[in-house]
Amino acid sequence: MATAFVLAGGGSLGATEVGMLAALIDADVHPDFVVGTSVGAANAAWYALHPSDVDSLVDLWVSLRRTDVFPIRPVRGLLGLFGFRDHLVPNAALRRLLARSLGSIDLTSTVIPVHVGATDVLSGEEVLLSRGNAVDAVLASTAIPAVFPPLHLDGRYLMDGGAVNNNPVSHAVALGADQVWVLPTGYACSLTSPPRSAVAIALQALTLLVNHRLAVDVERYRDEVELRVVPSLCPLRVSPGDFTRGRELIDAAYASTRDWLAAGCPAGSAHQACGSNA
Repeated sequence: MATAFVLAGGGSLGATEVGMLAALIDADVHPDFVVGTSVGAANAAWYALHPSDVDSLVDLWVSLRRTDVFPIRPVRGLLGLFGFRDHLVPNAALRRLLARSLGSIDLTSTVIPVHVGATDVLSGEEVLLSRGNAVDAVLASTAIPAVFPPLHLDGRYLMDGGAVNNNPVSHAVALGADQVWVLPTGYACSLTSPPRSAVAIALQALTLLVNHRLAVDVERYRDEVELRVVPSLCPLRVSPGDFTRGRELIDAAYASTRDWLAAGCPAGSAHQACGSNA
């Protein structure tokens, strides 16, 4: 049986996936390959490279700040707003961060196979990246529309895979998975006030837009594969643009996932029970 982990997008809420990963590994659940989109692509690539060292991924997330990913560039932001650029935020800081954490590896050089989802800007088609420079692939997958510039890669202009498939269950099934564990970020479904920055509101809108696809895919594939959706944290009072609460999100997701596994993965609106082999 081939087991896949599917990691979703969701900005800073990608920290929850780290807690979920830690709980799954502690429960001796290991994938044969991983598929990720947007921030889930970054987590998936890192995990595929270091599957026995989730603690270091925790440390990376805890150290992150918004400016590590979304540096403020007022002039460029204005140029984007007035149509002189196709983005509000340059991706140079994110590229440096990815280069430090992933190095110069190819997607085919990881310990376990990893696949990264992106979207073709021109055709709107889903693109699955399974080879090539890992930093470029993740940078393409995380290119949030209007926030980051699309990446020109292999003759295509690519942007955030979450624009069309934020929880790429379909790719995991197509790649031959018999058992799929979905690690969703959820979304900030109980904000006490609207996000205050342009980036945060764009991320909030994108996560709300794409979460419907997961429910559709669960219904589509539940009889075709053994599908297990790890419960997301909801209500969740953290904006997907807030990188100051990584430790809180990781710890909460770890505890929630651990308890869910210990209870036999009780079925919910989008979950199938794990059974005795969880």
